[in-house]
Amino acid sequence: MQTHFSESQLAHPALAQANEVLRTCVHCGLCLSTCPTYTILGDERDSPRGRIYLIKDMLEADAPADATVTRHIDRCLSCLSCMTTCPAGVDYMHLVDHARGHIERTWKRAPAERALRTALSIVLPRPGLARLALLAARGPALLAPLFGGRLGALLRLAGRPSYGPSWVERPQVIPARGARRARVALLTGCIQSVLRPEINEAAARLLARQGCEVVIVRGAGCCGALSHHLGDEERGRAQAGRTAAALAREASARGLDAVVATASGCGTMLKDYGHLFRDDEARAADAAAVAGLARDISEVLDELGLAGAGPPPTTVPVAYHSACSLQHGQRIERQPMALLEAAGFTVRTIPDGHLCCGSAGTYNMMQPDLAGTLGARKAAAIEGTGAALVAAGNIGCMVQIASHTALPVVHTAELLDWATGGPRPPALQRLAAG
Repeated sequence: MQTHFSESQLAHPALAQANEVLRTCVHCGLCLSTCPTYTILGDERDSPRGRIYLIKDMLEADAPADATVTRHIDRCLSCLSCMTTCPAGVDYMHLVDHARGHIERTWKRAPAERALRTALSIVLPRPGLARLALLAARGPALLAPLFGGRLGALLRLAGRPSYGPSWVERPQVIPARGARRARVALLTGCIQSVLRPEINEAAARLLARQGCEVVIVRGAGCCGALSHHLGDEERGRAQAGRTAAALAREASARGLDAVVATASGCGTMLKDYGHLFRDDEARAADAAAVAGLARDISEVLDELGLAGAGPPPTTVPVAYHSACSLQHGQRIERQPMALLEAAGFTVRTIPDGHLCCGSAGTYNMMQPDLAGTLGARKAAAIEGTGAALVAAGNIGCMVQIASHTALPVVHTAELLDWATGGPRPPALQRLAAG
């Protein structure tokens, strides 16, 4: 793609990088067929290629964002399916992140929307505050069936069960069972701790059972992804910087073989810390070190080799949902399914599994109609496999899918923990043993 940035514009590192990304695009259009929003809306401005043109025109003109650009960029899920498809290797992820930041700096949103985005950016990354907010909204959540749009989506989320702090959230060292094979930091995250604390508990038990000394690092909180993808660059970088510093201190002082994420959205963000802080001399080294250590839990378990699995605890088929942040953001597809199969589960793939479920961080709250269409489509595909339960590796996907199907939805780590001696996942209590 031909671009026309001035020399003064290209003197800015972020614009220089955007220019390089834009010039990589060859207009082929292969991304259109794998873009979830384009398959629904049929508007090229809601495809990666169309958004690239909108971003190019906006940045070249050094112009504030307008309503059209904002609407079509806001509709982007950042699922990154286009990057998996693209034969030219266009770095769409960083380009659209740059555009989101530009929009937040130059476009004045309606007061109600601005307040909502700020509230999500402040509340969701803080488990204590999120618990209080969900508790306060428990009464109004009863009215969710009466409302559509964003209000209805928020009330439905508020109506989900939430839990107090788990034992695994406390800074501590959980010893390895048997001979120590690795020392890893487990990132407990933010909203996952509130909605499904059993995921981190299962991960800690599972990793320890596989010979890992598991460290819960003081100060390693939110990875910054939620705020970052809302275009709140300052808040996202601050959250990411604190977590990177805490993890780097632990790695430097006592050594770490990996920083383990159980939410693939967090894992994708952790692995991008080197890029996020590339121009920050004070934090670049810590960020790069953490990015180099970041692993999804399935990667760590695959490298160690799953030990201790007995007869499968259930014979019912499991539909494995590959989160976009895992399959497109981190290019991890084989390991989770291979681990489930090694543990004795019967795993079924989901048709059109490359298409997003519609969660995408806060997307299901900010774009509830599109998210609802994608969620219903994903649920129908899952139910069509004949599976009795769903496994996934990302809390956002789990919440989204569970809102569209009656099938129990559990984390891959919960099933692997169960298969190697852990308790039955709470979400499966109603499922008869197969």
